Amino acid sequence: MQTGKVKKLVRDRGFGFISDTDGKEFFFHQTSVADSKFDALNEGQAVEFEVESSPKGPRAVNVKISGN
Repeated sequence: MQTGKVKKLVRDRGFGFISDTDGKEFFFHQTSVADSKFDALNEGQAVEFEVESSPKGPRAVNVKISGN
C-alpha cells in the first residue's frame, strides 16, 4: 500500500486525485474507495491506496482513510 493525501475531490462527478509522498498524482473513482464512503473523504486527508494500470495511466484503487 502507498500513502498520500487527497489533493482534489470532484464530488458531483464522483472522482478525485491523490498526491503520494513523492508528489505523484493518481486519479481515483468513487467506486475505488474501500471501508468508507466517497462522501467521507476530504481534501488534505491522509489515505492509503494501491496503484493499478488503466488505459489512461496509473490510478488509485482500494483507497482507505489512514487509520481504518
